[in-house]
Amino acid sequence: MDTVVYAVKTGWAFWLVDHFHWLWPLCETLHFVGMALLVGIVGMLDLRMLGVAKGLPAAPMQRLIPWAMAGFAINLATGFIFVSAAPGNYAASIAFRLKVLFILLAGLNVLLFYATGLARRVDAVGPGDNAPGAAKAVAAVSLFLWVGVMFWGRMLPFLMTGGANAE
Repeated sequence: MDTVVYAVKTGWAFWLVDHFHWLWPLCETLHFVGMALLVGIVGMLDLRMLGVAKGLPAAPMQRLIPWAMAGFAINLATGFIFVSAAPGNYAASIAFRLKVLFILLAGLNVLLFYATGLARRVDAVGPGDNAPGAAKAVAAVSLFLWVGVMFWGRMLPFLMTGGANAE
């Protein structure tokens, strides 16, 4: 943790972004790819639990979750670079705070999904079957939270004190 604090305080990410002008657009692109993986896969599973595409079994969709986790890891890494490049701008931003809150709530929601055994029950949902009611609630909350994460992420350039080059 001390290394993380040191890295943020020394502004190494700002230096990198300032000296390697291609780094910011690369991170933006990777952030978009990570979000597409994460929300694309999780959103597909959530929609299936809510009754969309009932002709498909849920278990094969759950096997894609490691790819969604890879997308989250990409976003975590690129997001760290964004914040490290301008920590004061992010710390003062209501959009950033809400984005982080939505991410934390989404994490709690997925923890609930796995810790309660809902994931195993959803694995058993076959073609034409309905997901359990609790799984539908978790799926609806998940969709709301991930759309919120994307919304507040898009609002960062408009609500941040540091200008439009913040993501």
